[in-house]
Amino acid sequence: MSENKAHQTGPDLQQGVPLSGLREGEPLAGHVGDSQVLLVKRGARVFAIGAICPHYSGPLAEGIVVGNTVRCPWHHSRFNLATGDAMCAPALNAVLAWKTEVRDGKVFLTGSERQPARPRLSGRGLPGRVVIVGAGAAGNAAAETLRKEGFEGEVTLIGAEPSVPYDRPNLSKDYLAGNAPEEWVPLRTEEFYQREDITLMKGVEVTSLDAKARKVGLHDGKEVRYDALLLATGASPVRLSMPGSDLEHVSTLRTLADSRAIIEQTKRARRAVIMGASFIGLEVAASLRARQMEVHIIAPEALPLERVMGPEIGRFIQGLHEEHGVVFHLGHTARSITRESVTLDDGTGVAADLVVMGVGVRPNLALAEKSGIATGRGVIVNEYLRTDAPGVYAAGDIARWPDPHTGERIRVEHWVVAERQGQTAARNMLNMAERFTAVPFFWSAHYDATISYVGHAEKWDRVRVDGSLQGQDCQVDFLLGGHRLAVATIGRDRNSLQVEAEMEAAVV
Repeated sequence: MSENKAHQTGPDLQQGVPLSGLREGEPLAGHVGDSQVLLVKRGARVFAIGAICPHYSGPLAEGIVVGNTVRCPWHHSRFNLATGDAMCAPALNAVLAWKTEVRDGKVFLTGSERQPARPRLSGRGLPGRVVIVGAGAAGNAAAETLRKEGFEGEVTLIGAEPSVPYDRPNLSKDYLAGNAPEEWVPLRTEEFYQREDITLMKGVEVTSLDAKARKVGLHDGKEVRYDALLLATGASPVRLSMPGSDLEHVSTLRTLADSRAIIEQTKRARRAVIMGASFIGLEVAASLRARQMEVHIIAPEALPLERVMGPEIGRFIQGLHEEHGVVFHLGHTARSITRESVTLDDGTGVAADLVVMGVGVRPNLALAEKSGIATGRGVIVNEYLRTDAPGVYAAGDIARWPDPHTGERIRVEHWVVAERQGQTAARNMLNMAERFTAVPFFWSAHYDATISYVGHAEKWDRVRVDGSLQGQDCQVDFLLGGHRLAVATIGRDRNSLQVEAEMEAAVV
């Protein structure tokens, strides 16, 4: 969604900059013509790559350098300083790399370099046919990674939705708010999959899996055989059952079709009720307020997000939404829905001509369960994301893996985690023996505040706040027995990156 072209900032790198002015491992932003370029000194070498993250146009100069990579401050993408290659999701595209030359104590850029040629992967034990069930974050990332690593066998990506893979986090944020055009939502074009020789099957449901015969059955009776299989079936939104829950103006938000339907309803609706004070519910509330709708949130808890982020952030988030006109009905559930209103458990009526249920999701485990693959609050995988079925891997919302940071087996529903798991699973299909040790990360946007969260804390005994939540400049640590499990930041993007790097370094 971005280019490395922007307004000129920093020095003109074609004119050179003093080598003495570059601090070890500290990014310096400059430009070559209209292209923003990042300089980084590492030892005796000076690297130069594009300075704008191709994911959401994050400024890489405000990120941090770890080893031979620079990390984006917004959503933690990583880029190789030597090649510009995207090393870690959510960014899928590389940035341009530039040649540098040191003369008379100054660093000059002498031209851009082409991306290195794709490797040709060969060797015994490689699968001939890879099938990926699920064309969401994990599935798409896996398909792309297979080709990026040089795999030349068959790749089939099967998606239940009728569209190409798309940027799901945008559905409740800028796209729903009307700030992002629909052309920003697809991750790739149809032509991309054709060019990469990836068979993309859209609107196709996989109904059966025979792990012994290594084949999957489709809804039309056809079968697809595989040598290696990735299960990336994702999750489905929970839809509460009550009188009126099947009315036309009652929606959940999970798919592009869901978001389109809600946007269409906003053309007529003026008053919305959101059921659930989850991240998705709160993001929908912020987006509908951007469309000048009256918004009420109904939730049984005492504070929004308290269970996952503690009372401090919960109070801040509630206050932020109230400042923007959202009305909360906390400590309550909905009893029934009519075309004009929602009735609460205490009999109170809340006027509504649009209702969105944001009360969580359930992992889609049926395919794995029916095939006999081990499950238990998710599909059980090892550190390489392999299931107990030969040649079968799982990634994304369904995968329950041994997390080295907590020492527990966990399952999370984060977009970036799903993409990174898809990348790791793909490499392991190619015999690369890559353990999945990434620190879980997600972000959530509410008006002008963005919460970045690294780590995973299902419980804690202490919350430590440094800075000001109200000032949107803070770091919140979640600790258990003195051990930091997770960190949430607002307005401290570099802190978030540094914590992530520290957690990674702690894994043996």
